[in-house]
Amino acid sequence: MASKTDDSTLQQMLQDPAQRDEGFRRLMKQYGHMLYWHIRRIVVGHDDAQDVIQETCIKVLNHIGSFSGKGTLVTWLYRIATNEALQHLRRQTHLFQSIDSLSETLTSKLLAEATLDAGELETLFQKALLTLPTQQRITFNMRYYDELSYEEIAAITGKNVQALKTNYHYATVKVKNYIKEHSTTT
Repeated sequence: MASKTDDSTLQQMLQDPAQRDEGFRRLMKQYGHMLYWHIRRIVVGHDDAQDVIQETCIKVLNHIGSFSGKGTLVTWLYRIATNEALQHLRRQTHLFQSIDSLSETLTSKLLAEATLDAGELETLFQKALLTLPTQQRITFNMRYYDELSYEEIAAITGKNVQALKTNYHYATVKVKNYIKEHSTTT
């Protein structure tokens, strides 16, 4: 996903503060949509995703100088977006016992935002994803939607590859079982 353009944009931003805003705009033009949908799959609601993407952008802009270059710029952006989304969910948990207990609320948001164009199977699929524990859902989303490798997900989440493979396997089984169970009753 990262490119030589990313490297030159980053170097330009770090070496010339006058280029920081322009470089940031280029990065967000290239990765903003992808980050928005990554965040949206975690927090579900559009308004919440908008809030989190704004927080993510602020954090990226304020901390671009701390990017160490050990991983790719994309994994660094994903890590910030993931952490901001999880922090947003934690702030919402003051009404709930845990992040994972938000499932019912997130399902309500999903249904409230469902459009007439959305197919029944897609809605069922999204409901199934919301039943997953948070870490399984994040792993599943990054593999399924973003097509990231386990190594990239490990760099983003700080989890080991084997744990991610296990999370993805269990998530896949749970989603299939949920759809199978609920498609016959709907």
